[in-house]
Amino acid sequence: MKTLLKISLIVVMALFSALTIVSCKKKPTAPVVSTASISAVTQTTATAGGNVTSDGGAEVTARGVCWNTSENPTTMNNKTSDGTGLGSFTSLLTQLTPGTTYYVKAYATNEAGTGYGNQQSFPTGEVLLATVTTNDITSPTQTSAVSGGNITSDGGGDITARGVCWSTSQNPTIADSKTTDASGTGSFTSNITGLTAGTTYYVRAYAINSAGVAYGTQKDFTTTEAVGAIIFNPALTYGTVSDIDGNTYKTIQIGPQTWMAENLRTTKYNDGTSIPLVNDNSAWSYVSTGGYCWFNNDEATYKNVYGAIYNWPTVSTGKLCPTGWHVPTYSEWITLTTNLGGEYVAGGKLKEVGTTHWNSDSGATNETGFTAIPAGNRLASGTFHNFNGNVGCWWSSFEYSTEAMLLQLNNNYNSVFIFYWNKQDGLSVRCLKD
Repeated sequence: MKTLLKISLIVVMALFSALTIVSCKKKPTAPVVSTASISAVTQTTATAGGNVTSDGGAEVTARGVCWNTSENPTTMNNKTSDGTGLGSFTSLLTQLTPGTTYYVKAYATNEAGTGYGNQQSFPTGEVLLATVTTNDITSPTQTSAVSGGNITSDGGGDITARGVCWSTSQNPTIADSKTTDASGTGSFTSNITGLTAGTTYYVRAYAINSAGVAYGTQKDFTTTEAVGAIIFNPALTYGTVSDIDGNTYKTIQIGPQTWMAENLRTTKYNDGTSIPLVNDNSAWSYVSTGGYCWFNNDEATYKNVYGAIYNWPTVSTGKLCPTGWHVPTYSEWITLTTNLGGEYVAGGKLKEVGTTHWNSDSGATNETGFTAIPAGNRLASGTFHNFNGNVGCWWSSFEYSTEAMLLQLNNNYNSVFIFYWNKQDGLSVRCLKD
């Protein structure tokens, strides 16, 4: 009996001791954390952090910084997550708004709750105007040119629009004519269109961000002069014919023949098939089928007056001229010159009068109304040649091996020259009525 009482007493005393230990154990509190100074501030980012100096008696399971544009931010606002446990940590704040004041606190969380450090504040940097340069002007024609720019700094804000602006007055702005060439930094190319021939324009690149519009240095250029209109013989009566493109040409009766009084400028065969436009020099050198181009690859300047330049394979199709018309044969060229008194005097009777297009007009009377003008040519190498008002060349349909017959007129001679030429070259075409 005494033994049983002794055992019971021991058990009671043990339980009392355990309860006393439990009741005396300290409950955890929120961690203690300080907030680091703010550094490396930009328009949209900053560096912060903190130092957890006490875990409050329980494991720190999360830490970082929280921030807001209002004071006393909490983890319910923007925050970072920068590991666990005691010690210092670094936090990166991102996606901030430029020119804005932010309030920051470090935080640390354990099972008892979240402790916050002292509040720090800082303003983000203001967005500056972008830095942009203007490209040199290239490829000016009567109505267009090419420029562009390069944005080397966005000023700390997104580039929402960029391009070039231009005017006939200095220091153009985006209130004048302008292009819009995507967004963002880097280089860009701008096509300037809708210009007037023989006019000086001023150009600046621009870039827009939230700080405003930045402009590059001013460049200027002058569009090419308008090509003078063809001077037909006012004493003669001309007819007309149209091609499949809808181009209308003057026509003239010369003896038994009816000729176009303008160079052909169609871009399609008379069956509606498109003729390939070949601009690249190398491509022109190797093309073995039909192809055409405009002198200097400048349709706006040269098409309406000088017509197109065709390689001989376009001629050989028999479909280049309007229906009911054809490229003349060698013998038809001879018929023309014979009716005009022979090849030594026929040239002056065929050439347009004056120096609007010819460099000089030796012997030119245009009494036939043929109104020949010097449209130049394109060599087999792809190089454009003789566009200085000196020479005009027109294909015949007569061929021999790798060459075909042409008729040539020269500014300094009354003569007509008929000889063979490389089929790969590009020449003008005059059509003769069937």
